[in-house]
Amino acid sequence: MLRLSPELLVFNDVIATIDAHYHFTASRFHNNGLENEIGTNLGSCKVFAFAKQHKLTKDETLACFAEHYFKDVLVHPESQSHQNIRHFMKSERGLDGVMFDSKVLMEK
Repeated sequence: MLRLSPELLVFNDVIATIDAHYHFTASRFHNNGLENEIGTNLGSCKVFAFAKQHKLTKDETLACFAEHYFKDVLVHPESQSHQNIRHFMKSERGLDGVMFDSKVLMEK
């Protein structure tokens, strides 16, 4: 579905899929200059770690944010919500600019 109909993804389903296949350990992470302290923005942490591990494209990574990206960020470009998504969108470095202080996902 990620590649065929990304706009049909549901964020909770993306997170459930990650949780079903990986052990998660929260980490401080850096998203192209946006700092996220340990224990904050856990959904973004999981999505970015999954995307890096699977070498997703920038568009595929954004699609993993599902309705938060398609219905919130794209529909309301001037809003201040979902800063991790907005920061990632604007970055030229994409996933190369996302770094974690420790390993986040370990395959089950």
